[in-house]
Amino acid sequence: MCPSGRSLPSGTAAANSDFRSAFDVLDADRDGKISKEDLREFYAGFCNGGDEDEMIGTMIAVADSNRDGFVEYEEFERVLGYKKRAAAAEVMEDVFRVMDKDGDGQLSHDDLKNYMKWAGFSASDEDIRAMIKLGGGDENGGVSFDGLLKILAVA
Repeated sequence: MCPSGRSLPSGTAAANSDFRSAFDVLDADRDGKISKEDLREFYAGFCNGGDEDEMIGTMIAVADSNRDGFVEYEEFERVLGYKKRAAAAEVMEDVFRVMDKDGDGQLSHDDLKNYMKWAGFSASDEDIRAMIKLGGGDENGGVSFDGLLKILAVA
């Protein structure tokens, strides 16, 4: 079970959990598909404007094999293909950078709490402390990128 309380569907291979975690992070509105708006929300404050619409359009076009304007999980998984570990790690590094508001390389209690709230997940202070502990961090220093992967069970 993920910190969000969600579980992977039974019969899903363990290897697919890498993809599912990354997909769920990008699917900002939780409708089961990644849209241009989902990607805009994800990259807000991360890109410095200008060419992000072109970048996002290209990302969708590369993955959207049925040309419906969205990236469903199966399309997302197909695009990552055999490079799944590297691709998932790159996506998760982007997620980490977005969550790490002060850029210190650690997700603090506040970083995690704010992200969980932004993502629409209810998490108490106790839940956040448990996540930090699960990730091998401490309340003062927070959790590293590797710790985030442990929290999400991607490592």
